Amino acid sequence: MTEYWYNVNTHEVEEDALSDWSQLIGPYKTREEAEHALEKVRARNEAWDKQDDQD
Repeated sequence: MTEYWYNVNTHEVEEDALSDWSQLIGPYKTREEAEHALEKVRARNEAWDKQDDQD
């Protein structure tokens, strides 16, 4: 099964992790999920920041 990865340097989706692991976010099951990788990262970071503020 194909896995999709988001490359943080090129801002492109890769099939089957073509770049160095330090440049990739994933894996994702679909190309569409990988295309929205940064949105997920931002949302999680914001949630963690809010949780830290509450602690």
